[in-house]
Amino acid sequence: MLHRDAVEVLEAWVPPDAEQEALRQHYLRHLRERPDGMWRSCRPEHVTSSALVVDASSGRVLLTLHTVVGQWLQLGGHCEPGDTTLAGAALREATEESGLTGLTIDPNPLQLSRHQLLAGGCTGAYHLDVQFLVTAAETTTHVISDESDDLAWFRLNALPPGVDRTVTALTTKAHTRRSPAHP
Repeated sequence: MLHRDAVEVLEAWVPPDAEQEALRQHYLRHLRERPDGMWRSCRPEHVTSSALVVDASSGRVLLTLHTVVGQWLQLGGHCEPGDTTLAGAALREATEESGLTGLTIDPNPLQLSRHQLLAGGCTGAYHLDVQFLVTAAETTTHVISDESDDLAWFRLNALPPGVDRTVTALTTKAHTRRSPAHP
């Protein structure tokens, strides 16, 4: 069911540029060739799902200082056996890693990111990450999970130093999608 949902989401998604289209085609090829392509045991790459959490009232983004990676990232990670949709996996990860309640997710991906893991249990494998926009209600309070050294809200024009370029691109796309000209 999750594998089928991933294929359907990626087939329906209209990428914003040629680079994202090439990634979309790579992900679809991977899923055609690998029935186990959604699971962390799949090597050399597997599909993951992540969420950029945005505060509804301020537009700030919630990032995690990931314990293993040592960088500020969006929330997210591996799909689990109970996940039935990619968006559901991203929402589950965002909830688990932030402690926030009342999160809502846009089921259309913001972007795709293929990156190699340099630390942790998947060292050497590639994540084929499907990244979503999640909105937090303004009254929720976050809680740092075991996967984070820190969790903090950042203004779009004041991301932490050294943040990965894919996180910067993700925040830019989230801002564009949230603007009135791009509902």
